[in-house]
Amino acid sequence: MAARAPWQRVWIVGASTGIGAEVARQLAQQGVIVAASARSAEKLEAHAARNPGIRPYPLDVTNEAAVASCFARIEADLGAIGLVLVASGAYAPLSVDEFKAENFRATYGVNYMGVIHVLAAVLPTLLNRRKGHVAWIASVSGYRGLPKAAAYGPAKAALINLAESLKPELQARGIDVSVINPGFVRTPMTAVNDFDMPFLMEPEDAARLTIEGLAARKFEIAYPRRFVAILKFARLLPYRLYFRLIRKFVMK
Repeated sequence: MAARAPWQRVWIVGASTGIGAEVARQLAQQGVIVAASARSAEKLEAHAARNPGIRPYPLDVTNEAAVASCFARIEADLGAIGLVLVASGAYAPLSVDEFKAENFRATYGVNYMGVIHVLAAVLPTLLNRRKGHVAWIASVSGYRGLPKAAAYGPAKAALINLAESLKPELQARGIDVSVINPGFVRTPMTAVNDFDMPFLMEPEDAARLTIEGLAARKFEIAYPRRFVAILKFARLLPYRLYFRLIRKFVMK
């Protein structure tokens, strides 16, 4: 079981599958009231039926007005939200033969602008209260460019940069900021990969580490440890050596 949650009410966007769904389940087991949002109302209802404490609020995170309306409805129904976690995401491998603007718009619309829409909805309220915690799932793929991740990786890198940009100001106003950078986790999103995924984790373990990091108010929550260490070391390599390693180990 993850560390004891310090929040009474949490809003998780992207809570129908993957890490978001498992975080919602583990928090509900601890007695936290979880407002769970995702596009699939059917999956949310099934998730809530299995886990008392989860309240479904279907939502398309790419619709800014709908996000703002959903947050207002959640707080009216449940009370003040202490933690907002954006776990929604979209991924598809993208080769240079599939380089179309529409593929980038679709990925950025969910992965990056989805977070922006949530922050735009919740920050005025949290700033007025001078307390709260906002967090979102980026990825270790945001550390450095990788083949076939030309749409996904840059969006995740932008989310890491966004967290770094907002942290000082929001912390000064009483609001915690966390960015979660997972490696490979066994979810429907990674199921499309046709390559060996090193250090593949189960969603239960990823969720536990996520909750532990959020409860400790950590800025970056990254896992698994060995994979994170390898990729952070790769950020220090000069381009010539980095691209040589990519050609040898990634594009073989």
